[in-house]
Amino acid sequence: MKRNGILKLLLVTGLLFSVLTVLGGCLPARGEAEGFDWSILIFIGLIFGVFYFMMIRPQRKRQKEHNELMIELQKGDKVLTAGGIFGVVESLSDDSIVIKVESGATLRVARTSVTSRREQR
Repeated sequence: MKRNGILKLLLVTGLLFSVLTVLGGCLPARGEAEGFDWSILIFIGLIFGVFYFMMIRPQRKRQKEHNELMIELQKGDKVLTAGGIFGVVESLSDDSIVIKVESGATLRVARTSVTSRREQR
């Protein structure tokens, strides 16, 4: 996970550096008529495309999967919370769930804090 973040940062930095280089190279030479350079818009479009496919789209996909998990939760599911607590769903309400942990204690946690469902063994 950390490696992907570093790769994304390097890619974005490289793209920004290349855009700045292109913008510097797009200035008209002496004696040439000034006009609009369309290559600037192409590079800006490429940057937005990369941001969409590397950041926005994966985040939307994760959000959609989490929403589906929230809808599909049922009593008896083994779950993992964002705090690292493993438990079994005892009861559900609109905004919270009650989970039973290994020691037998029950905990009420926010429904959105459930990060994943564990396989039944």
